[in-house]
Amino acid sequence: MRELTYNEAALEAIAEEMRRDSKIFYMSTDAIPSLLKEFGDARVKSTPITEAAFTGIGIGAAGCGFRPIVDWRQVTFCFVAMDQIVNQAAKIHYMFGGQVTFPMLFRASVGGGGKVAAQHSQSPYSMFMNVAGLKMFLPSTPHDMKGLMKTAIRDNNPVISFESSRLMGLKGSLPEEDYAIPLGKADVKREGDDVTVVAVAWLVHEALAAAEELAKEGISVEVVDPRTLVPLDKDTIRDSVQKTGRLVIADEAGPTAGFSAEIAAVVTEDPATFSRLKAPVKRVCALQVPIPYSPVLENHVFPDRNRIIAGIREVLEGRRSAAA
Repeated sequence: MRELTYNEAALEAIAEEMRRDSKIFYMSTDAIPSLLKEFGDARVKSTPITEAAFTGIGIGAAGCGFRPIVDWRQVTFCFVAMDQIVNQAAKIHYMFGGQVTFPMLFRASVGGGGKVAAQHSQSPYSMFMNVAGLKMFLPSTPHDMKGLMKTAIRDNNPVISFESSRLMGLKGSLPEEDYAIPLGKADVKREGDDVTVVAVAWLVHEALAAAEELAKEGISVEVVDPRTLVPLDKDTIRDSVQKTGRLVIADEAGPTAGFSAEIAAVVTEDPATFSRLKAPVKRVCALQVPIPYSPVLENHVFPDRNRIIAGIREVLEGRRSAAA
């Protein structure tokens, strides 16, 4: 085993896959020096600040047999390419009757913590979850990042890698041997019996910290990390809730029409799981506001371990309240 950061794990996966397959090439407004040094400017393209253009180039190249990686850097910048993403990349395999594949990976950082204000602190992954034809993942550890990244690059149709800004420097252990993690498989990060917490990205670590604190009081918390947003591992989530009878969902995005709402629906729409609930589902989300630049206000907007603990206590008491 060896240690890599979250970001290093992503780059290692990309480099290994580029060595494996000469059809893979990389496009970004900022060429990554390590990739440029190894693979040269024929396969690592530093583009103008024209996300609409190089996203479209990626789609065309994918249709011609290449496997592009399109790095938007921050999710903010992909919004100028929404026609290419939503109307072309997501739908073109279906519109061709499955006769042509369009293998491409999109990369985008999401979330706050960087004190970079409203436009660069967003977590709009639920917008893309609503678009049929796109797969997407949001890892919480370097190990998961590398394994999911390799699977995504090998997929024959579009996948979005959402990457938590807060976790870029997080270190974790990775095996020496090659490995891949399938899309659509959640991971139970901590087993428990009293309440299930479903959390993504940075909030997985906050949920684990909350679970550790509550364990001192004899409260047993199970933490489930979906890892993949689409396809979503509904079975693992439902199995956990059927065991504990209580559910708290922690999400760095706002509650309205978000990932947390989808998880709540997955649980409450399933008769076998709904019948086992001992308390209403609790959501612990960011406030439904643009992310402030002020560090004090930003910290107030985002959920943390203390709010997760409060949410857990609420479902243990069986009280009903609005989503926070």
